[in-house]
Amino acid sequence: MLLSLVLHMYSMRCVLPAAVLLGTAPTYVLAWGAWRLLSAFLPSRLYQAVDDRLYCIYQSMVLFFFENYTGVQILLYGDLPKNKENIIYLANHQSTVDWIIADILAIRQNALGHVRYVLKDGLKWLPLYGCYFSQHGGIYVKRSAKFNEKDMRNKLQSYMNAGTPMYLVIFPEGTRYNPELTKVISASQTFAAQEALEAESENGGLPVSAPEEPRTRARSSVSPQRKAVSHSRLPGLRPLSVLTRPVTARLYLQHPTPGGVSKPSRSLRCAPAQLRLGEEGFAVLKHVLTPRIKATHVAFDSMKNYLDAIYDVTVAFEGTIDDKGQRKEAPSMAEFLCKECPKIHIHIDRIDKKDVPEEQAFMRRWLHERFEIKDKLLIEFYDSLDPERRNKFPGESVNSKLSLKKTLPSLLILSGLTAGMLMTEAGRKLYVRTWIYGTLIGCLWVSIKA
Repeated sequence: MLLSLVLHMYSMRCVLPAAVLLGTAPTYVLAWGAWRLLSAFLPSRLYQAVDDRLYCIYQSMVLFFFENYTGVQILLYGDLPKNKENIIYLANHQSTVDWIIADILAIRQNALGHVRYVLKDGLKWLPLYGCYFSQHGGIYVKRSAKFNEKDMRNKLQSYMNAGTPMYLVIFPEGTRYNPELTKVISASQTFAAQEALEAESENGGLPVSAPEEPRTRARSSVSPQRKAVSHSRLPGLRPLSVLTRPVTARLYLQHPTPGGVSKPSRSLRCAPAQLRLGEEGFAVLKHVLTPRIKATHVAFDSMKNYLDAIYDVTVAFEGTIDDKGQRKEAPSMAEFLCKECPKIHIHIDRIDKKDVPEEQAFMRRWLHERFEIKDKLLIEFYDSLDPERRNKFPGESVNSKLSLKKTLPSLLILSGLTAGMLMTEAGRKLYVRTWIYGTLIGCLWVSIKA
């Protein structure tokens, strides 16, 4: 009986973080609402600065549970600058934890308050936070023909006019990848051929290839097809160079020689035999879904003069391979908080904005090539025949541990304020009314704005 009780308690270890994260929501919304009213007649830049700070406090508390409490090991590969930048963050999407991964990287650049998301339209109905996310700079979008490009451009322009720091998170796949949902994967692979046809149509019926490089760059000692990203600013992380051709993509991991010159240790080739090409020229992807271009293109086209770079992020959760060696579904938030994920592998490729094509047809090809590279990285991670190369990305990694100094104070502040509110009768009434009326007012607000 005692053993069963222990096992039951162990299976419920996600209850405490869930209770704190949900329980502090009214406290946070009340604090934000008070500041929103006080700042109504102040410059929008001042409102945004304090709002970013409030958001940083709450998300730091979130990271206390998702990093410090779970004890998950964060392994970083590639190129993550130390300093904050205005960026678009593109990542593969496989779990409800994916939005936390953006926080994990942002806090290491002191940019946690600047994180904003392009979200599915249905998430605007979330209690309390559905309304708040749009106020913090989030953008709700609908898929396919219902996508409102003009509305997204207007919102991004208003943020730029206000000088809003931008760490804009986009998941181009549009939905989560789940290896058990074979119909979704099949539909995504079919969509790749449709994307290629649409790209050709946008290009006047001609096959889409990479835009010609300017002659000034062609005279460089570096091949014009080779787009090298800057050296890593984190100790031990190696720079990456990517060859972006219309059909194949090679990933080079560079290691310094004794003379100080980097050379590729080996290449990962996205060859036709390995990835299988669709009939219309786009590779059929195995471990990711075909990316959709609209949100990425609108975001980049609207902010190209405001951005510093694009972060191309590939994430793999260790422990997601079954006994037969097959990939299984990524952990949910509850499973993650139950400490069922020992390690997160995060590969970051910083791409300078000048290396991103502006025309939608070329960007469609470019984005698909980026996902071909992601797919190859994940094939190495999940399917490599060499046991030493499995369950890790190529190249060296950095074990990045988050200090309690960055998370514990936020937990104590929000938990203390919530506990103080619940200790009085008036506070409890305010707490309950915030849940009820805050949710109703938020839903009314987003329905009007829609």
